[in-house]
Amino acid sequence: MSTLIDNITLKIAARVRGERTARRWSLDDLAERSQVSKAMISKIERAEASPTAALLGRLSGAYGITLSALLPESEIRYGPVRRADQAVWRDPATGYLRRQVSASPNIPIELTEVDLPAGASVSFPASSYAFISQVIWVLAGRLSFVEGETAHDIGPGDSFELGAPVDRTFRNDTDAPCRYLVVVLRR
Repeated sequence: MSTLIDNITLKIAARVRGERTARRWSLDDLAERSQVSKAMISKIERAEASPTAALLGRLSGAYGITLSALLPESEIRYGPVRRADQAVWRDPATGYLRRQVSASPNIPIELTEVDLPAGASVSFPASSYAFISQVIWVLAGRLSFVEGETAHDIGPGDSFELGAPVDRTFRNDTDAPCRYLVVVLRR
């Protein structure tokens, strides 16, 4: 494991543990609320496992915070934030790459650029959408977006406003990468 991955894993461990501790929840409490096993949560908190995007989605939903708030934060900056300074996280299971364009606690909007590799799929539970409104804007490639039981094919330049919270899957069924922007409004 590289030093960069070690640092990210350590920061995620501290965030997950810190959020749980601040709420005075036991591992059992978080496991029940997130539907993630107590053993896995313990491994994440000890930085013995690199959590996937889907697993972090379950934890953030249980905490009632966005995935951006759970991932390691870069310092709050005013004015331009250069691409090289934006926080980047890669899902160890799918290669899903998430770049945090903007996520200030002072502004209720988050902008996240996602690169979804060919053939990759990432699912998030309804609980991770209960406290946000969200729009997806496909920048390149094609995105198969499954909302509950309904699948949508979204192409370059297309946008999609998400409805009521349901389980959702972001899929790239093509042989080319897909890049999209996620705009989140925290309520």
